[in-house]
This record gives sequence, C-alpha cells and structure tokens, in this order.
Amino acid sequence: MKIKSNIATSENGFIFNPATGDSFSGNAIAALLLLAMKSGKTESEIKQDILNRYNVSERQLDLDWEDWMVQLKEANLLETEG
Repeated sequence: MKIKSNIATSENGFIFNPATGDSFSGNAIAALLLLAMKSGKTESEIKQDILNRYNVSERQLDLDWEDWMVQLKEANLLETEG
C-alpha cells in the first residue's frame, strides 16, 4: 500500500488531503508510518523497523497494521491499486 503522493504530512502527525480538504491528526507513530510509506518502504520493511524500535509482538503488530490500513482506506489516503 502506498500513500497518495499529494497527501501532506507533518512530523507531529498532522495529515492533510488537498484533494478533499480533509485533515486528520495522528500520533508520533502514525507520523513515522506515513513518512516511511511515502518514502517507498515496503510493508515488511516498515514492520521490521517497528519490531526493532518498539516492544510489540509480531501478532499484535499485524493486527494493528490491518486496523491502520482500514483507517487509511476509509480516509481515502491510499493510492488505488491497478
């Protein structure tokens, strides 16, 4: 999954979609994830980085990742596949 290229993000977790005018507020980890996704890192690279930085199990990370993807899809922040 890749974040749309026009989505603006800040280091403190502020997210702005100029196409819709919608804005969202996230935490520091959300900002880290968005930056990694925008830079082209793969899902596995991002997950490995999280596992290296934080005390979280792979199972919990997978559950949180799926929830994160649902939130991004619902907010229309992801590139469409195909």
